[in-house]
Amino acid sequence: QSVLQGIILLPLRLICIVVILLLAWLFASIATFRQPGRGFLPLKGWRRRMIQTTLSYLTRIGYFMMGFQVKVKGKVASLLEAPIFVVAPHSSFFDAIVCALTGMPSIVSRAENLSTPVFGTILSSLQPVAVSRQDPDSRKNTVAEITRRALSRGQWPQVI
Repeated sequence: QSVLQGIILLPLRLICIVVILLLAWLFASIATFRQPGRGFLPLKGWRRRMIQTTLSYLTRIGYFMMGFQVKVKGKVASLLEAPIFVVAPHSSFFDAIVCALTGMPSIVSRAENLSTPVFGTILSSLQPVAVSRQDPDSRKNTVAEITRRALSRGQWPQVI
C-alpha cells in the first residue's frame, strides 16, 4: 500500500511544486517589470510587499509539498536591529527556508545565477548582491555593496 501511495503522491507533489515555481516566477516578473533603477535602487511599495508576502508564502508551500515543516522559535530580528543575517553552512537549497521565514531578504549570489531560466527571475526579484567570479575586484565590490545596503537605514532589505 505504501508503494501505491508513493506512486500517486510523487507525481502530485511534483506537479504542485512546478505550479508553485511558475507562480513564483510570475509574481517575481510582475514585481520587477519596468523596475526603475533595476539593481541600483531598492524595490519599494507594492513591489517589495509582493515579493515579501507572495514569494515567502509560495516558498513555504513548496517546502511543505516536499515534506518539510519548519517551526520558528523566537522572534526574527527586524531590519533596523539586524541589517545583515548570516546563514551557515550555506551549502544547500535549505537556505531558501531561511529566506522564506525572514521575509525574503536580499542574498549574495553568483552573477551567473541571474541568467538561469525561471530561477534567475525569482532571484533577481530578491535584489541580490551579485558576485562575479571573473572580476578580480569582486570580493572588494561585494563587501562594499553589502556595507552600503547595511548602512542604508532600512531602504534596502536585509542581506542574508
